[in-house]
Amino acid sequence: MEKVAVKLGATSYEIFIGEGILGGVGEFITGKFTPKALIVTQENIFDAHGKALTDGLDAPGISYTVAKIPDGETSKNLREAEKLYTQAIEFGLDRKSVVIALGGGVVGDLAGFVAATYLRGVPLIQIPTTLLAQVDSSVGGKTAVNHALGKNLIGAFHQPRAVFIDLNCLLTLPAREIKSGLGEVVKYGVIGDKKFFTYLEENADKILNRDLEVMAHVVKRSCELKAEVVSADEREAGLRRILNFGHTLAHAVEEETHYQTYRHGEAVAVGMIGAARISCELGKTSAANVRRLENLINKFGMITACAGLDADKLHAVTFRDKKTVGGVVNWVLMRDFGEVEICSDVPAQIIKKVFGGLCSGN
Repeated sequence: MEKVAVKLGATSYEIFIGEGILGGVGEFITGKFTPKALIVTQENIFDAHGKALTDGLDAPGISYTVAKIPDGETSKNLREAEKLYTQAIEFGLDRKSVVIALGGGVVGDLAGFVAATYLRGVPLIQIPTTLLAQVDSSVGGKTAVNHALGKNLIGAFHQPRAVFIDLNCLLTLPAREIKSGLGEVVKYGVIGDKKFFTYLEENADKILNRDLEVMAHVVKRSCELKAEVVSADEREAGLRRILNFGHTLAHAVEEETHYQTYRHGEAVAVGMIGAARISCELGKTSAANVRRLENLINKFGMITACAGLDADKLHAVTFRDKKTVGGVVNWVLMRDFGEVEICSDVPAQIIKKVFGGLCSGN
């Protein structure tokens, strides 16, 4: 089993990465917290992985209740959160009881938000079951629910006490979920590690075939890169904003399609291409770098455009992005692989030009 440390002083924790490790969650809880847990999950995820988790909870005598939320991004709302509060209260969870998020990013965000706000904060354990959640949303302490007017607008920072990443979960995912997760994986190569980007290029076939030895490195390196950024800037005061490379356009694409058409990582892939093209238009990166990024995204079989959407509407939606301050959108732009910058003065005509190309399918 591999470990990655997220160093945050009093709220530091470890990410455990391995095969068949869900049974160890009960041992981790024992002696640290009240032996009582609310498991937040979804029907199909619990069917696939629930027994491995609950067997590990049963062994040391940890009692638990299971809350199953509906599938999809639309489940991340205050109505579902209230249902979870009610179940927690009825089950008698106290301030040292544990909320366990067993699932993908939707489960992790919602369960994390409930853990952050129930009794003003209770311990959280993240068990991400999708590639995207393993390399991104389970690490870093961001929790949120959506509002009708935007994604993740209601949330809190609440670091987990541990993250358990069982690589065997990847073997049960549909191919589309792997590709969606690769959107976030590619991002790390762009923002923080040129050698990692090259590794992805050289091992694309093994990654798509879910070679677990290769996937172990992909997941671990992604987590290391995110942990480095989060440790330096826990609450997104500066450096952490680089993690949003590709996300400004991605969130607009998701909102304009009502979270029904694109997986998050698919939207991020489109958003990265948009951000890279904007960077090129501004002379910050080369056309060769843009082509190299697009080639890897194509190699992974990911969506590369948002054909049929309206460029002007997408541009308008970006101003509702939570990274917008004082009406100014802070774009994360590419200089080279492993090097990005924050830019707040991107001309509207360049944004609309790039968005127009993506909306026309180019």
